[in-house]
Amino acid sequence: MMKKIWIDHYPKGVVSDISATNQSLLELFECSFAKFSQQEFITNMGVTYTYAQVDETSKAIAAWIQGLNLEKGSVIAIMMPNVNQYLPIVIGVLRAGMVITLVNPLYTARELRHQLNDSDCKAIFILTPFCLTLEKIVHDTGVKTIIYSDIGDMLGTVKGKIVDLAAKYIKKAVPPHSLKSNAQYQVQSYKSVLKKGRNMSYTRPDADTKDVALLTYTGGTTGKAKGIIVSHHNIEIATSQFEAWFQPVYADVDDDKQMNTIVALPLYHIFAFVVAMLGFRVGQHLTLITNPRDIDGFIKTLNSRPFHLLPAVNTLYQALMAHPQFKTIDFSELKLSLAGGMAATPETAKKWLDSTGHPILEGWGMSETIGVGTANPFTNKAFNGSIGMPLPGVDINIRDEDETVLEVGEVGEICIKGDNVIASYHNIDNTGFFTADGYLKTGDIGSMDEKGYVKIYDRKKDMIIVSGFNVYPNEVENVIERHPKVAECSVVGIDDELQGQSVKVFIVKADASLTKDEIMQFCKEDLTGYKRPRQIEFIDELPKSTVGKILRHELRKSANKTKSANKA
Repeated sequence: MMKKIWIDHYPKGVVSDISATNQSLLELFECSFAKFSQQEFITNMGVTYTYAQVDETSKAIAAWIQGLNLEKGSVIAIMMPNVNQYLPIVIGVLRAGMVITLVNPLYTARELRHQLNDSDCKAIFILTPFCLTLEKIVHDTGVKTIIYSDIGDMLGTVKGKIVDLAAKYIKKAVPPHSLKSNAQYQVQSYKSVLKKGRNMSYTRPDADTKDVALLTYTGGTTGKAKGIIVSHHNIEIATSQFEAWFQPVYADVDDDKQMNTIVALPLYHIFAFVVAMLGFRVGQHLTLITNPRDIDGFIKTLNSRPFHLLPAVNTLYQALMAHPQFKTIDFSELKLSLAGGMAATPETAKKWLDSTGHPILEGWGMSETIGVGTANPFTNKAFNGSIGMPLPGVDINIRDEDETVLEVGEVGEICIKGDNVIASYHNIDNTGFFTADGYLKTGDIGSMDEKGYVKIYDRKKDMIIVSGFNVYPNEVENVIERHPKVAECSVVGIDDELQGQSVKVFIVKADASLTKDEIMQFCKEDLTGYKRPRQIEFIDELPKSTVGKILRHELRKSANKTKSANKA
């Protein structure tokens, strides 16, 4: 086995390994709530809650859930953007002894149905703008309890009412729905849950580190998202690993100053989730951004109080810098700009450094590794185009097709092992995902240099990464091929300056009258925005191998060549 060559190059103050603890997340929660009770924990839309207040709220939610008499380990979904309700619900569900599954609030009805059924979900906390999507498919699921929450539920009486009225009548962001209690399921409001829960007794369940805490979903090569089984131990270790890596940053902040982390990436995304869990572990203040696309509002929030950590994807850094108000932001307290979810481009990194005086430092992780894997040392002063080195407690090597470990500088598949890495997927055969000696095969092609820095070159598989989100061609193809005027199609990713990649589809028509607009409209029904094709090209026939397999690499080459020619 290859020596962990990277440890010799760790920054001062970073430990070389993380030893496993026997702590469940319940103990972690209790410890943080006791230690930081009077400190501010979350702020959204200008309204703040302390650790003590979130402790009380999450306990009320936990007590109410226990009153449902569900079996321990039952799955409860959360379908919301970043609002003050989010983390109290996450913590409350886990404190009740249940398992959370985090749902992308922009999912279509088809995508939502799959996740609710595959996870065997029994209850769902949902923000009202997304109730119509749930209403379309809830009768096809095993969901017995629906808890709906208005956007303003944790913004105070007056502000909450104003925000809810604006969302409903001015922004038209709340489509009418008719979800009501019936023989199949009960419907409750979030406020009534809190009210009842505060008068109910909470019993702390026995929790083991091996217990499942989270069922998270990632794109599947079969065209359906696959469930990832995450234990209490996985999350606890992942936050420990991040905490160790962040030590040089913490050392640079005065002891009497509470760090403020900007959580602009959606909390259902594993990167944002682990950043929030780390913040909770070490007593940070988290500023939750509900709609990061509203750059006007985002900049106002950044100007409302000093901030220290800004994790984001490349597209968000670009959008900020393109805004006329960008120069008004005070970056004097910023300690770290961390890029994850998708590759940061050298141009963006250079502009950011020139504008703010801070480098963008890249890291890499997967849903299967709880967002933890590699990162550049946070003491680095410049962007280097690598994804950094393995974090403490993480082992990475590069292997060929026969699973032989390659030498420094050789290119192969990145394989990863550690207590943060999941042991198995949910409801599918795990064969082929792990090496014989227990390393997860990541599907990323890369190499490692003599200091342990890893560089990614390409995807082994055909996955497309749009603004940090995984898109699997099979899923998009399966949807498009349902159109009666489509004979066959193939989907590839093309380079996109803003999003990293975007989706292009090549279509062979079954009916000559088929138009691009028809395809666009058809995709809207069943595909989340980032999965929809940005480009559609009609083609007489798809390139195929002698056995009839569509040659995606040829289409990809042709698509990117056409794009370059158009650009020129």
